[in-house]
Amino acid sequence: MAASSGGAAPQNSKAQASADLRQQVLDLEKEWVNAEAKHDAATFQRILDDKLLASFGPNEPRDKGAFIKNITSGDVDPTESQTLTERTVVLDRDTAVVVGTDTVRGTENGAPYMVVYRYTVTYIHRNGRWVALAEHVVKMPKEK
Repeated sequence: MAASSGGAAPQNSKAQASADLRQQVLDLEKEWVNAEAKHDAATFQRILDDKLLASFGPNEPRDKGAFIKNITSGDVDPTESQTLTERTVVLDRDTAVVVGTDTVRGTENGAPYMVVYRYTVTYIHRNGRWVALAEHVVKMPKEK
């Protein structure tokens, strides 16, 4: 056990640990975006909790299986991109909540499109790793 010569070290180590946990969650979000782009069901199986509940606006919530099927079905569109911004991470013990903005760009029927969503994802730290427990997504109104 290392001895501390001042009161600042424990506070700094707590701040560093919190920053590390935040980064782990943000890295998991990058995996999520990459899995969506590649229609990678195996990654979703790993990063989504078995109890996942996902809701999209007024639609019925989806469980893990329905969510993965919805996200990974259809053709992969190589021109599509997602950019996550305005992300705020709240940590409390083994729970992290991320609120952010997801800007999706792509081409549909030859025409480019851009849609902006506000999302909230709740992650839990289970069995030594973060997994997504719940997601809620709402389409933002178009700017005038």
